[in-house]
Amino acid sequence: MAAAIAIFILGIAMFQDRLLYFPARASLAEFAGDLQPWPAPSGLRGLLAEPPGPGAVGTAIVFHGNAGHAGHRRLYAEALHRLGLRVILAEYPGYGPRTGTPGQAVLVDDATQTIALAAARFGQPLLVIGESLGAAVAAAASVRMAGATSGLLLITPWDKLEHVAAHHYPWLPVRWLLRDRYDTVEALRHATVPLVIVVAENDEIVPAPLGRTLHAAVGATNPLVVVREAAHNDWLGRVDHRWWQATLAPLLSRAGADAGTAAPR
Repeated sequence: MAAAIAIFILGIAMFQDRLLYFPARASLAEFAGDLQPWPAPSGLRGLLAEPPGPGAVGTAIVFHGNAGHAGHRRLYAEALHRLGLRVILAEYPGYGPRTGTPGQAVLVDDATQTIALAAARFGQPLLVIGESLGAAVAAAASVRMAGATSGLLLITPWDKLEHVAAHHYPWLPVRWLLRDRYDTVEALRHATVPLVIVVAENDEIVPAPLGRTLHAAVGATNPLVVVREAAHNDWLGRVDHRWWQATLAPLLSRAGADAGTAAPR
C-alpha cells in the first residue's frame, strides 16, 4: 500500500502541470476572429481591441486564467471600451496559436516582455489586469516593469499557489511537490504600483480568504473589492459599467486619466 501511495504521489509530481495549465489550442483565424493579432500575426503576443470613438484614454493589458485562450476573453474588451480604454488580451506561450510550454518562469518572462512592448508602443497610462492564474503572472511581471505600469488590478487572486493546491488536495504534501510556486505575496512585497484586489465572495476555485490574505499582506491603502454572491467563473456577469468605473477609478485617476469622467461607450 505504501508503495502504491508513493507511486501515485510521484505521478502527481511528474504531471502536475496538467493540473495547473489547461491551454486551448486554436488556429490564428479561430483565435483572433474580428480582433487584431498583436503586435502582428508573426510574433503574436495577444489580441488588440481599440475602443470606438476619437481615441483611447489609456491601455489595459489583460492576463487571463489558466484555461482556454485569450480569444475567449472578449467580454473584457467590451467592458473596458466603455471607459475609453484600448485593450490587449495577452496570450501565453502554449495557448491559442502560440508555441511553447507553459510554466511560471516562461509565463512571467513573456508577460514582462508584453508589458514592455505595450509601454513602448502606447505609453501611459498603462493598466495591467490579471485574473486567477493571470493575477499571479501580472503581479510578478508588473513589479519587474514598475516604471512602465500605471496600475494593477488583480481579480480572484491567491496569496500563494500552494494554498490553492492544499484547498483542493488536502491529502497531498503540495508544499513539497509544487514546481511552480506563484507566491504573489512575495512578488508584491516591495511593489509601489497602485493596486486594487477583487475577490469573488463564493469563489470555489480560489477561495476568497486567499485573496483577503493577499490584501492584508500588501497593505490596507490598496482597495479590496468583493463581488457579492459571485463564484470564480461567473463574477464578470455580476458587474456592470458603474462597477468598472468605481473599481478602476483609483488606478486611472492616479495615472492621470479619470475613470469617472471617461465618456461611456
